[in-house]
Amino acid sequence: MANDKKFVQSITSRSEDFAQWYTDVVKEAKLCDYSSVKGCLNYLPNGYAIWENIQQDLDKRFKETGVENVYLPVLIPESLLKKEQNHIEGFAPEVAWVTHGGGEELEERFCVRPTSETLFCDHWQKVVKSYRDLPLVWNQWNSVFRWEKTTRPFLRSREFLWQEGHTLHATSEEALERTLQMFKVYIDFVTEDLAIPLVYGKKTESEKFAGAEATYTIEAMMHDGKALQSATSHFFGSEFPDSFDIKYLDKNNKLHSAYETSWGLSTRIIGAIIMVHGDDSGLVLPPRIAPTQAIVIPIAQHKEGVIEKANEVVELLKKNNIRTKIDDSEKSPGFKFAEQEMLGIPVRIEIGPKDIENNECVIVRRDNREKIVVKLDNLGNELPKILETIQKDMYDKAKNFLDEHIYEATTMEEMKKISNEKVGFIKAMWCGDPECEDYIKFETNGFGSRCIQENEKISDKCIYCGKDAKELVIWGKSY
Repeated sequence: MANDKKFVQSITSRSEDFAQWYTDVVKEAKLCDYSSVKGCLNYLPNGYAIWENIQQDLDKRFKETGVENVYLPVLIPESLLKKEQNHIEGFAPEVAWVTHGGGEELEERFCVRPTSETLFCDHWQKVVKSYRDLPLVWNQWNSVFRWEKTTRPFLRSREFLWQEGHTLHATSEEALERTLQMFKVYIDFVTEDLAIPLVYGKKTESEKFAGAEATYTIEAMMHDGKALQSATSHFFGSEFPDSFDIKYLDKNNKLHSAYETSWGLSTRIIGAIIMVHGDDSGLVLPPRIAPTQAIVIPIAQHKEGVIEKANEVVELLKKNNIRTKIDDSEKSPGFKFAEQEMLGIPVRIEIGPKDIENNECVIVRRDNREKIVVKLDNLGNELPKILETIQKDMYDKAKNFLDEHIYEATTMEEMKKISNEKVGFIKAMWCGDPECEDYIKFETNGFGSRCIQENEKISDKCIYCGKDAKELVIWGKSY
């Protein structure tokens, strides 16, 4: 049992040091580790399996809206990147450049893609001629590279995995409609499949994506009260297409500008899953996204018939489309339980000689450790219901935490007091002046604008300058 105890104690308590707790969970659950390429990660099987499920579920949602997948090159010529000046200025500090190939200096250097708007526009300029060629609704699953100075597993690394959607439309209205449609896809996916509640809305001008007319964001609250920007959807208007001279002929043979959108979600969402749902024993994974939904642990497995019955249970659950594994290793049951909790597997199923004699098993929920005795004959019907209950309960728990940590302020004194004494988000009115936005962030020690809450108000005056307020903004510290 000494080994069992050591296994559990390898994680720092969240209340003691949240940042170290996060690092411990990532390491002990074997999700990823740093590679020999500074700032880049090795995605290990446990972590990559979560990303595969995210990719599978989200890709299905995309395709239901008419999205098609493509793949474009990893290198972008410098001359191409410079065609959209606002875009390149936004990414310039993070760009990595390739200057040599095959031992020779290149005539033109290439950047390793930080994002792919320029690549898409370069291709569209060649193929879009008529209104019949539109819309183009494309997405690619790929990696991008940004020369980040400070890195943390999943949350910020130099190379990371994501999907980036890019679409081109005949009208501004169609492009904005698509922007908002994909924004809603992200909201539904994260709340329904990941059990993560959100605040969401439009970004302020200073916080929007470089080159975009408007950026819409979904923001999740981590257990330490900080925000994690979890996905964004951008309306570019015609600036990008015009920079690349993308025009199309309408039905009357008149030449028009085209309109573009872009939207993305990355592996940083795995960091959100860890920090929203995890506890001092490790990961707690929502059943819909968990690579393994149930693990069968035979008790006294050396006794006759136990392993055989445990394997029967595994096959039964697999036939009911439940992702199931068995742990029939020689580790002690206590160690197996601790390992299951560390990995965040939603349920473990304990079955031993007495259980077999009674034609039953014990289901232990990872989220609240509740034990449920179920007849083996009913297991195939009962376990899916239990998993869905866990999914709902995890969302409700996180939603209660979010709601309890959103505060309102109508004066700067009140806002500074909350920011000094509480963790979480603050709702406060804003006049729309970027200077006020900067001063609010400075005087609250980092509470920046997370998103605008349209059609809401808690007062008529800007919390900083006292002028007429234009918007209600959610403010918070962020990763």
